[in-house]
This record gives sequence, C-alpha cells and structure tokens, in this order.
Amino acid sequence: MATTSGDSIDGAGGRAGNASPAVRNLSMTGNRIDSRELFQSEREIIIAHGEEIYRLRLTSQNKLILTK
Repeated sequence: MATTSGDSIDGAGGRAGNASPAVRNLSMTGNRIDSRELFQSEREIIIAHGEEIYRLRLTSQNKLILTK
C-alpha cells in the first residue's frame, strides 16, 4: 500500500519560497511507515490534523519531537 505525502497546508503559513509542494509515495506495511522514508530529504515534516498543524522533527540525536 502506498500513500501520497506533501506539505500542502492551505492557509496555515507554509514554507516561504516553496511554490509547489513535493509529492512522494510512501510504503506502508499495515499501519507502519518507516521513519527513514519520512525524513529522507528533510529533518522536519508538517502534519495537518483537522484544523491543527503539527511539526514532527528529527533531532541530531535521532529522536522524534512532535510539536503543535
């Protein structure tokens, strides 16, 4: 199963200078996504959950931090 991922966060102040968000296909096994696929080119991803925006960051110590 594959899902499409992008940083399109309509009306939420997306990244400056990013005219069109990147679209990637991510592989899923059941309900599992390997974090290496999420962070293959960035150290931070934006998650839109309803009306809320969250940031998932990969630290220099290879830990994950989720902030609202």
